[in-house]
Amino acid sequence: MRCRAALRLPAVIAVLLITWGISINSFDVQEKARNILGFNYADQLKLQLKADSTTSAPKTKCGLSRLCPPDHFALNIQSGVANVIGPKICFEGKIIMSHVLNNVGSGLNIVVVNGQNGTVERFDYLNMQTGNPEDILAYLKAIKPGMIVLVASFDDVTKKMTDEMREAFVGMGSTLIKSVKHRDSWVFAGRVGTENKSLHERQAVNDAKTNAYEGWPGFVEVSGCFPKTKLTDDKLNGPL
Repeated sequence: MRCRAALRLPAVIAVLLITWGISINSFDVQEKARNILGFNYADQLKLQLKADSTTSAPKTKCGLSRLCPPDHFALNIQSGVANVIGPKICFEGKIIMSHVLNNVGSGLNIVVVNGQNGTVERFDYLNMQTGNPEDILAYLKAIKPGMIVLVASFDDVTKKMTDEMREAFVGMGSTLIKSVKHRDSWVFAGRVGTENKSLHERQAVNDAKTNAYEGWPGFVEVSGCFPKTKLTDDKLNGPL
């Protein structure tokens, strides 16, 4: 029995020495790797966590709750509040017209956008109080087919409104413009030359029973993803 115990002891010692040697070599290898590369696994993990925390998800535009598909533009249009606070028009994450920017006016505030590449071609306000109806109509008729038109009312827009102007907006996809009356609030996004009706349109009717303010309805707003212009056989296709 003593002989067997004596034989086992050197074997145990040998195993411990081998295990210790492997551990030392492994530690040396890790240290050498750290010295050569400048970091270890813990450092890598820290860098990865930092990268994950700094990499943010794509941001939505114009206050939308979701991202728009690649073939759509983000927009948000708010009408003016009575004749006090001007409207706001946001397109693809940029506010084009607003009361704060001091580039809005009484009447129809309008932004004209290239429907294919999203370039803002021009923006103006059409004075529906003192403007020349012929000039206003000429402005609307001069907008080329395929252009996206964003419109927000401010104050009353009907004083200089003519049937021809209403028909011009119908040709952009409006279904409500013919019913817009004195002091109504109205917002609209459409496309010139389309045969489709726009889904991006809202109206608040001036009604003493429901008005949000004395003599004025509340403001209206429309937001969403508007499809880019696609030209096929010289006709404008696709829903609005």
